[in-house]
Amino acid sequence: MLFLPREEGQGLVEYALILVLIAIVVIAILVLVGPAVGNVFSTIVNAI
Repeated sequence: MLFLPREEGQGLVEYALILVLIAIVVIAILVLVGPAVGNVFSTIVNAI
């Protein structure tokens, strides 16, 4: 029991990695879909 490895920071690192992966996915989606969304808003504004 005295020589167990310390795993206190492991959960924090895992959460950080998950957040980084989610951020990368969101950025990729915005880069791919962003221009299409901009065109939709432009069309709506021009129609008004």
